Formats: sequence, structure tokens, C-alpha cells
Amino acid sequence: MPWFVKIEKGLVEKAVFDRYVPAHLDYVRQLNAAGHQASSGYWAERGGGMLLFQAESRRQAEQIVAADPLVQSGCVTYELHEWCVVCSATAQNGSLV
Repeated sequence: MPWFVKIEKGLVEKAVFDRYVPAHLDYVRQLNAAGHQASSGYWAERGGGMLLFQAESRRQAEQIVAADPLVQSGCVTYELHEWCVVCSATAQNGSLV
């Protein structure tokens, strides 16, 4: 499955944003249970973050992002990119994946 990354920028005050974090974390757990290998986090300087995940297609990736509680609540704006992995810890013999 291809990898995708949602790079987000916060739009609301932290107190408002924090109200939606538990739902977002539950959503990431659901993505992982469905096999999407999702990881979510924020930038150390705050104000944004990223969600890295696998999806079958760009269309599915767009649907995954649209269903994220942080997006649905208007807490973030985002860019969605397909990430083409060239080398990783799981690549065998230094080959491209």
C-alpha cells in the first residue's frame, strides 16, 4: 500500500483544539486496527503536525483525511501528499521499495 502524509496547520486556539484530540487519537487507533499503519504527532514548536498512514489509493487517503475529527471540526487546514519511500528499515538488501 502506498504511504500518504497529511501535513496540518492549526486554525484554532489550543483550548479548542485540545477538545478534539481524544477523538482524533481514537480515529488513529481505528486506522491502525484497519491496517493503515498510522502515526500522528505535532511539531515541537506547536501550531501543526502530521499524520502518516498507508492507503490503497489517493481517493481512499482523501476519504481517511476527510473523516479525521480534527478536519471535520475545522481545527486544522492540511496538505495531503503521497510519500514515495525510497529506502526504509524494511527494505531488503538496500533495494528500493
